[in-house]
Amino acid sequence: MKCNAYITENEHEKCRRIAAVFAEFKREDDGIIITDAGKYGFVRLSYYNEAYGFGKSVCYTDSHTLFNALWQDWLNEQLFQIALQKQSLMNMNYTDILQSLPEETRSALIARRQYFAEKAGI
Repeated sequence: MKCNAYITENEHEKCRRIAAVFAEFKREDDGIIITDAGKYGFVRLSYYNEAYGFGKSVCYTDSHTLFNALWQDWLNEQLFQIALQKQSLMNMNYTDILQSLPEETRSALIARRQYFAEKAGI
């Protein structure tokens, strides 16, 4: 019986590097886990609930799609932490929080995207 691979070796290696880079900067309590599912790709588990487990899972076989998802998760977490510190932002969506920040802070957050891409080698 032939075993089918759903992710190429090249994409698997790129995804592995991306997952490792973002793992360095993620918070333990953000409720998101990225796991290597071998030939099936990488799985992003989120919305953990003790009674039911993870509420959402997405499988990635494309490194660019994985990178964009993890980048958005990282950015949203940073914006959430900023909103926690400044309660007036808590009722805003992430886009509005980002737009309300001083230009220097906003630019520094956005610049991290390039940093992560370079660190992951993509």
